[in-house]
Amino acid sequence: MNVHHLELFYYVAKHEGITEAVRKMPYGIQQPAVSGQILQLERSLGVKLFQRRPFALTPAGAELYEFVQPFFSQLEGVAAQLRGEESHHLRLTASASALGNHLPEVLQMLRLEVPDLRLTLRDLQSSDFETSLRRHESDIAITVAQRKTGPGLQATKLLDLPLALAVPSWSTIDSFESLAATAVGGQVPHPLVSLPKSEPVAQLFQRGLLATGRKWEPSMEVSELGLVLAYAAKGFGFGVAVDVPGAAWPSGVRRLRLPAEFPPLGLVAFHCGEPKPVAARFLQLVRERAVLLKKALRKGGPSSPDQTR
Repeated sequence: MNVHHLELFYYVAKHEGITEAVRKMPYGIQQPAVSGQILQLERSLGVKLFQRRPFALTPAGAELYEFVQPFFSQLEGVAAQLRGEESHHLRLTASASALGNHLPEVLQMLRLEVPDLRLTLRDLQSSDFETSLRRHESDIAITVAQRKTGPGLQATKLLDLPLALAVPSWSTIDSFESLAATAVGGQVPHPLVSLPKSEPVAQLFQRGLLATGRKWEPSMEVSELGLVLAYAAKGFGFGVAVDVPGAAWPSGVRRLRLPAEFPPLGLVAFHCGEPKPVAARFLQLVRERAVLLKKALRKGGPSSPDQTR
């Protein structure tokens, strides 16, 4: 097999198509040249490697990609490591909420220890983090502990965050008990703003409702927790939220404590293989940060779930 053909195949498979691969290759090459050399690779192997439209790897293509991906994905990192740069480069994947609220302080502490720290921060859906780690696009991924992962990933449990309801300030509801009392035939009648049903926060909330014998379907679904708070504050309904210590809530809503039947949202830090020193130090710092957040949750201080704002 021609090694250059394998490299071209790697980029096509990684970026799910020849056109996108040509755009993102680290060197210039024309699309017809890529197509021609991929055809040569398929002829030499005697198999079809992928379907063109829509793009999809064949079983043979998936097997070949699994074989070549570890080598080609690490070439850039090896070059940087040889130049002494990769040891100071942290590639972090997390939710937008985590990247915006608490990780800046952790990263600031890390930068004091590593003055030439270089950061790559990515906001990914929880379902995409495993792919990012296995492709060596991320060193650490911080996500919810809701789904099973494949072999080779190591997890560090950080903390459990309680769910809470964002109650519009005009509402007279001041407890979950008073909210439940408004249910008719077990159905809560108020409008509800929530993440999609496929999201862990929405699933945990519905599990808690089921445990309390209540039903409450969303009247509005939004893509991220910040929008839940924003629309609840504008009076579109009660919002299914997460009570993150220290995170500011907008004016126009109050936090409402939920009973123990509602499971918390677990946060976990994942990595693949032995982390490099800068990633290992980040993990240590983020664990220390999690300990402080746990204390804040136990004390019910500035971020108490039933605090009015």
